[in-house]
Amino acid sequence: MSVQTVIQVMNQMKQLHESLVALSKSKTDALKSNDTSGLQQLLTNERKHVQAINKMEKKRVEAVTHWYQVNGMNPSEPTISEMLSHLEGGDHEELNAAYNELIIVLAELKQQELLNAELTKQSLQFVNLSLDMLQPSLNSVNYGGKEEQQHKPKRSVFDSKA
Repeated sequence: MSVQTVIQVMNQMKQLHESLVALSKSKTDALKSNDTSGLQQLLTNERKHVQAINKMEKKRVEAVTHWYQVNGMNPSEPTISEMLSHLEGGDHEELNAAYNELIIVLAELKQQELLNAELTKQSLQFVNLSLDMLQPSLNSVNYGGKEEQQHKPKRSVFDSKA
């Protein structure tokens, strides 16, 4: 496998990550509009993308490892950045461009997923607040003195253990 194989795999990984960014943006819209069924479908598609990315990552590792073996090198960790230090000319430029493009897409994906995590957190806080408002306070139900109150454990809305 040549450097071109590694570059092709990197470009395929970039395309998959760009598609994942588009899914993540759709997920943001679904979170904003409270579309749970659409969100479920997006999460299913996201899992498929992640599986495809994992396969491409394995191909990338194999291609980089094979390149090191062909060139008689045996580094402790065969990485793209280490590989770049051994390349010159057009191959170096192409691989460096593919590497940098992938890093940019990964940074965009990370930012989008942080936004989605924050939106999800806020949604959960709103749900918890709504549940707290719907449950009557046990102190306001009883009109007797404090000495008459029995200490009963508060009942949860859900009967589940974490």
